[in-house]
Amino acid sequence: MDRVTTAVTGVRAAARLVARDDGRGGTALPVLESDGPLALRRTRSSGAEARVMLVGAMSGPLGGDHFSVAAEVQEGARLHVGSAAATIALPGQTKGEAHYDVRLAVAEGAELHWLPEQLISAGGSDLYVTTRIDLARTGRLVLREEQVLGRVGEEPGRLCSRLVLRVAGRTVLDQELTCGPGAPGGWDGPAVLAGHRAVGQLLLARPEFATHPVQSRRLADHAVLVPLAGPAALVTAVAPDALRLRRVLDQALAALSG
Repeated sequence: MDRVTTAVTGVRAAARLVARDDGRGGTALPVLESDGPLALRRTRSSGAEARVMLVGAMSGPLGGDHFSVAAEVQEGARLHVGSAAATIALPGQTKGEAHYDVRLAVAEGAELHWLPEQLISAGGSDLYVTTRIDLARTGRLVLREEQVLGRVGEEPGRLCSRLVLRVAGRTVLDQELTCGPGAPGGWDGPAVLAGHRAVGQLLLARPEFATHPVQSRRLADHAVLVPLAGPAALVTAVAPDALRLRRVLDQALAALSG
């Protein structure tokens, strides 16, 4: 089991899970390791799909903390990962930015739904989030990211978010957005957030997109769908608050799943 270490640089914690085809029409979880602020809990399966909940056992990430989560979905397995509550980035006694790294690997014929709750950037926080996905050519992915800038009536902290998708070893998406104090100028202007305080992405990858790619289109007043240079598509949306952002992304997922 991974252990948490605490030093003057903050808390370091890691979680890891592996999903594999159990040979009986279901998915087994031979590895489910977590500790400290990161707690992984298996929940009731749904058909062939194993389900895991990421539970925040402590506040954070705080300044100087470094959290990491790794998930591997092996050939033919199906995994759904959610979280029990929103993650709140908070200022800490330790100076310096916090880091939250997510590494996902999806093998041939495997499927991953990565659907955590929102990440909230509280005032005074400084967080760098990186999500990297390595997907096999016939793997399938649904991934949702939602960031909320500040709690109610609060100015946000600094939040830098990078999302990278590689399909069969080729990078098809590598984007980064920085918001809040210290971010490059224009992040809150009409070309980026336009005054909105919630931003989200819905990333989908399916083998059939290679021969039948989605068409670029507007999904709502502040949401667009674009195909990627591979069997994948990206929905990007901004909204005044988390509730309306989730509604837009849920509608987009329903439309693309139909």
